[in-house]
Amino acid sequence: MMIKNLLLALVTLLIYACNSAPEPADSGNTINTETNSNSVQTTDDHELQKTEEKTDSGNEIVQDVTPEPEKVTAAKPREVQQVQEAQQEEVMMSKDVTESVAKPFPKSGINHAAFDQLLSKFVGKDGKVNYQGLKEEKAILDAYCQMLTDNPVQDSWNRQEKMAYWINAYNAFTLQLITENYPISSILKLDGGKTWDVRRIKIGDKSYSLNNIENDILRPEFKDPRIHFAVNCAAKSCPPLWNHAYNVNNLESTLQARTREFINNKAFNSISRDQVEVSKIFEWYASDFGALIPFLNKYSNTQIGSNASIRYSEYNWDLNK
Repeated sequence: MMIKNLLLALVTLLIYACNSAPEPADSGNTINTETNSNSVQTTDDHELQKTEEKTDSGNEIVQDVTPEPEKVTAAKPREVQQVQEAQQEEVMMSKDVTESVAKPFPKSGINHAAFDQLLSKFVGKDGKVNYQGLKEEKAILDAYCQMLTDNPVQDSWNRQEKMAYWINAYNAFTLQLITENYPISSILKLDGGKTWDVRRIKIGDKSYSLNNIENDILRPEFKDPRIHFAVNCAAKSCPPLWNHAYNVNNLESTLQARTREFINNKAFNSISRDQVEVSKIFEWYASDFGALIPFLNKYSNTQIGSNASIRYSEYNWDLNK
């Protein structure tokens, strides 16, 4: 019994000894867990650095689906792009329209603004002229006339520019003539009633009379009978002087309007279906109007019969003041 207990104690000691012995490391050195963890992290960083170097060198392509910050900032929403494209297209269209409008009206360098201001200031809507007031500002009128003298019509100008130039020249030089001789009761008092034949108008290197401008330039060159309702001879029976200057933009519409206003103005013309009494202008320049009744009917508020009688009223040469 005693021997059996000794053997049991010996086995127990052997088992205890085996369980208490330390485990050997593979390298023969003791490595703690913290050191091993640092080693793994260092290795990972090193491998990441090597990968980035390969990417920078271009030897290895790494797909990156994350956009760069500056690209995200610069990118424009589609709606903004559409608005900008529409605005750009509108600008281009506007430029095209401007160019297309400008082509028929080449810029002459003649500015009729000064004359326009004088007319609007000293000429009433009825065409009556304040010659005394205009005489006090004659220096402005003289400067405008001088500008016409220094800038004669050029062949490169279009029809509207040329016509507006000559109409304004006729009216401006007539006003200049009257203001130089004002006070005066009638233009017929000048040059023995032949003032229209005096070549006192200097334009470029040529001299013109009022008759030269009307009968040698305006009428034969432009062949437009409405011119007679735009030029003014400073007499009460003349078609009223418009209180604005003519230019390429207003010429056509104004000629049309002035013709209609004059024909329907009872102070100058009396029109009914069966008979008309009209200005002497229609008699003096009959060749410009052709068949008179059809011409009048284009503008008259009262349609005239084809067999209506025609009479011409006496002309009043008193000054249009």
